[in-house]
Amino acid sequence: MKKQSYRKLERVNNTSRYRAIYQQGVWKASRNFTTITCHNNQGIKRLGVTVSKKAGNAVRRNRIKRLVKEFFRLNKALFPDGCDVVVMAKKNIPLLAYHEACAELMELFTRKAKI
Repeated sequence: MKKQSYRKLERVNNTSRYRAIYQQGVWKASRNFTTITCHNNQGIKRLGVTVSKKAGNAVRRNRIKRLVKEFFRLNKALFPDGCDVVVMAKKNIPLLAYHEACAELMELFTRKAKI
């Protein structure tokens, strides 16, 4: 059985890397989320999550981040190796249940990618 953790090396945590992803990545949007996908040269899948303060208070923003990270942790097979993904929550995002967020993210990531 494979370990399904969200390791530190699977995080996009560098401001310059976020800027590079924003400039070079492929953007896709749904009602509540925007995703940006970009190749990296490291051969690993990495996730970055950004939630604006306009999305609500800290409790609400942290819940959105936890939902996205949990989706990534359980569905790593959807992402190609050597790919950086940034998920941005839109500012008017409602309070979503996990299955609603998961369905929306699944639809976003199973769309035909252009990278």
